Amino acid sequence: MTYRRAVIPALVGGLLITLLLWWAGSSAQALQLRGAGGVFDIDSMNELRRWLAPWSYDPSVPSLPGGPAGGDPASGAATRYTDLYRTGMQIRFVVVFAVFVAGALLLVRRIPPTRGRTPATVLALWAWGPVAGTLAVTLSAPWLIASRGNGSYRLLPQLAGVAASSGPVVVFVSLVTALLTVAVARVTAKGEEPAARQSVPPRAARLAASVGTAAIALSLVVLSYERVAAAIQTSFGGSGLLSEPGDLLRQWLLLGGWSGPGTAPLGDWLLYRATDALMLAVVWWALRLLPGMLTRTTVPGVVAGAICATVLGLLVSRLLLTAIDGTVGVWGPVHLFSRLGEGVPAAVTFGVVAGLAAFVTLRLAQGRRTAGSPEGSDGVSVTE
Repeated sequence: MTYRRAVIPALVGGLLITLLLWWAGSSAQALQLRGAGGVFDIDSMNELRRWLAPWSYDPSVPSLPGGPAGGDPASGAATRYTDLYRTGMQIRFVVVFAVFVAGALLLVRRIPPTRGRTPATVLALWAWGPVAGTLAVTLSAPWLIASRGNGSYRLLPQLAGVAASSGPVVVFVSLVTALLTVAVARVTAKGEEPAARQSVPPRAARLAASVGTAAIALSLVVLSYERVAAAIQTSFGGSGLLSEPGDLLRQWLLLGGWSGPGTAPLGDWLLYRATDALMLAVVWWALRLLPGMLTRTTVPGVVAGAICATVLGLLVSRLLLTAIDGTVGVWGPVHLFSRLGEGVPAAVTFGVVAGLAAFVTLRLAQGRRTAGSPEGSDGVSVTE
């Protein structure tokens, strides 16, 4: 798909996700109305408020861990703090629009919704939404932290908290956005010659998927082990504004957290580890299919696809984890989706690493096959 045709659905998707997040943030005030407790129980109301707070323009809604954004009215600086807060929110919505449009433009061009690619395009755009939300809350964090009047206090831990605060609402908004964006893309693609799928040797695709999945497993299995994670969080010092970087590193390096069986039954421990295995399986399968879905195998396309594959794996594993830990019966049905959106910062970090590793492996494998025998011992290359 040409840029001229792809830019229309990308802009539509960017506007839609921005407007839906703005509407969701504006709805946070409705949870404070008298009588709202008759619709939701108190635990569900608190959880919904946590989901919507990062996108609310109202400074009275705590959008940062630790309390409200506004300053002390008695200090005479409340107006200045409110202006900082609103500036931060404006930056947040501009960034989420820009990042989603950039990613959607790349994904729609490289995975156009034609020739059986439509489900892959929907899933890729759905996964890109939480990435855009995470980058938006992270880049706008300095203004919102400063609006609390104590921006110099434990800056890096505060940044870590903001980076993890985009919330499950972005996941639901992204799904709606992805469906509409693909619908518009299918309309704009009419009359254009459908791009043929890449012809990818199966062995090369499997090897690239395995190498990319190994990069994800480095974070999920090695770095997320409790002793390694504790070392990451406590072994780095510093002073002043750059003190206590461990919390920030933990957010951007760890896709999960696990420990040995301990006193828990082995069967329960294995059940929880099944969520990690499921995530790796989803990532491997997505990376296995990705080269055949792309119209051209380029570094940006493979990296963006690897990030989306990692986010999809996270969504599936978090849903399974919530279903087996039994918290829904205690905290209410809203908590069934409370884990959605967790781990996205680390998914961005290791998705980039996995994409680069998969791209290099794919090129090396294809180059070796071409230099040897084009026909190869594994037969004719197939179209994925």
